[in-house]
Amino acid sequence: MDKELIIRSSSNNVDFALLKDGKLIELQKDEDDNDFSVGDVFIAKIRKAVPGLNAAFVNVGYEKDAFLHYHDLGPKLPSLLKFTKRVSTGKLKDFSLKNFPFEKDIDKGGKIADVLKSNQSLLVQIVKEPISTKGPRISSELSIAGRYIVLVPFSSRISISQKIEDREEKDRLKRLVKSITPQGFGVIVRTVAQGKKVAELDKDLQNLLSRWTAMCKKLHKAHHPTKVLGEMNKASSILRDIFNDTFTGITVDDETLYYQIKDYVQEIAPNKESIVKLYQSKVPIFEKFGIERQIKTSFGKTVSMAKGAYLVIEHTEALHVIDVNSGNRSNKANNQEDTALEVNLIAATEMARQLRLRDMGGIIVVDFIDMTTAENRQKLFNHLRDEMKDDRAKHKILPPSKFGLIQITRQRVRPEMNIKTREENPNGVNGAEVEAPIGLVQKINHDLEKLIKKDYKKMTLNTHPFIAAFLTKGVPSIRSKWFLEHKKWVKILPRDAYTYLEYHFFDKDGNQIK
Repeated sequence: MDKELIIRSSSNNVDFALLKDGKLIELQKDEDDNDFSVGDVFIAKIRKAVPGLNAAFVNVGYEKDAFLHYHDLGPKLPSLLKFTKRVSTGKLKDFSLKNFPFEKDIDKGGKIADVLKSNQSLLVQIVKEPISTKGPRISSELSIAGRYIVLVPFSSRISISQKIEDREEKDRLKRLVKSITPQGFGVIVRTVAQGKKVAELDKDLQNLLSRWTAMCKKLHKAHHPTKVLGEMNKASSILRDIFNDTFTGITVDDETLYYQIKDYVQEIAPNKESIVKLYQSKVPIFEKFGIERQIKTSFGKTVSMAKGAYLVIEHTEALHVIDVNSGNRSNKANNQEDTALEVNLIAATEMARQLRLRDMGGIIVVDFIDMTTAENRQKLFNHLRDEMKDDRAKHKILPPSKFGLIQITRQRVRPEMNIKTREENPNGVNGAEVEAPIGLVQKINHDLEKLIKKDYKKMTLNTHPFIAAFLTKGVPSIRSKWFLEHKKWVKILPRDAYTYLEYHFFDKDGNQIK
């Protein structure tokens, strides 16, 4: 399995595309104007507590106040408030927490008005970026993420990732981390720490403690609100979270970014430094790796899949709905149940990819094709769980209902990736839109595959002159690729009378193939 990270840099943002065996599975953007990223820490002031919601609204500098629920305060809130006040006024200059006296924990079922007051200073962390009409969601239970561990101030707990299943390895890591963790701090051990030596864990820990100290130094006389700890740049944070031994390449088209990433990879995985490459061709990097084409064909309302099947994806404010369609295809399956299972398994794989690609969160309802046997429904459920195993967002999948519906909840911490794939219709007026031409070419491909299965001896494709030129020009042309793949030559005739995205297939007798 090949795993590649392709990074495209422009004047105001950086795009990250994660490919698995050449297929786009994740797309992220790092925009210069995003001041409220997940993980950022702010020194802020409580605007007001709202007892009816058991929450407070906090001014973090965004146009809408951030939302802080009582359950996101963390049990050590009194200790955090006391520490913040003493550091901000300059009375405390030792940030180690070693000799800091902790206060009594707050009550789990308490009231917001009993612990927070208007105009009070508080350290808060962004846990969900501003989405739609809502401001950021924040927490006062701080954590600083590293490569192997996550540092949790005002805690004494050592937690091990649940994805590490080996009991002996869990005990080993717990023992090692306990021996190096300073008083006043807790640690969460990440999955990638599996098999690592104490020296590597300690190096990561010291780096996180340095970031904590640097943040605390900014608190003295800081304006409210101010970002006192920013999440590391997107390139480093993505590598920190997803990089592992399965990566076969990291390609970057910007020299400065190339050296930054090379240095970071050299630090976290010296044996993998050689996979970082600087891209210098005149062909745009996303064009070269086929990413642009995949973006155009993956982000529309309709998503094509293998064997003529397709998904229809609809979005509302409350939830996402995905409909699975088998398409009008010829199939060698013996019965309807086999066909339904085959299409559903293909759809589950594509759907898991779409959730990551678009970063869809909240409630997702999937309408699979009905299957009558419980065994097949269980197969589908197990397959979907396996496909979503690599998804970093927290998620929960419910088994299929009587109606063939599967419900999924997926963590939503940032706005959904939404890319416009429709373009202005060259034949239309008043801002009418059509799907991108590259999507049309994909449709022609699917139609051709279906017609070849029906064993038409000769075929002619009539289409708009622009599309005809796109299919026939270049070496090798798309038509040549069709010939190499299907061993059939397709005659292509340009038709001036056709609208831009119109096309029709004809048989050897000149009859239109429906």
